[in-house]
Amino acid sequence: MKFWYLIHSKPKEEKVAQENLERQGYETYLPLILGRTKKRGKTIKTIQPMFPRYLFIHLSDQTDDWGPIRSTLGVSSLIRFGMTPAKVPDSLINSLKNNENSQGIHELPSKPLSPGDKLLIVEGLFEGYEATLFSKKSDDRVIVLLKIAENFVKVKLEQSLIEPIK
Repeated sequence: MKFWYLIHSKPKEEKVAQENLERQGYETYLPLILGRTKKRGKTIKTIQPMFPRYLFIHLSDQTDDWGPIRSTLGVSSLIRFGMTPAKVPDSLINSLKNNENSQGIHELPSKPLSPGDKLLIVEGLFEGYEATLFSKKSDDRVIVLLKIAENFVKVKLEQSLIEPIK
């Protein structure tokens, strides 16, 4: 019988670990999300692992050879509780796979914004500034209040340029 287990990868090498494990014939699963990264001063959308440094592997404890896993390029270790490898429920993997879009990417729901929410402007002329949501103009436009020279100024922005401050 096969079960899903959790692999801990080396930093930023989830894809390398996945490719090398699959090249050896193992079945793996790496859930992906659409995230943001700063590159050369610009914030760009990139496809990233949902769980940084982790991926799943489907193994049989009787027929699969577990030996090569820990020496595979990109793999740091197999997650264990004591001496026993940590099993991941099939229901979790199925749920993750069922929530992917047609490109295999999870679209995480954004928290609904409401007036008064504190925001960070992540791109554009006011990048790095903190603001307060004043109102939503439409699904993709918002009006924020920026404090400039001790005065509050209303600025219209695309919603993709802001992130809520946690």
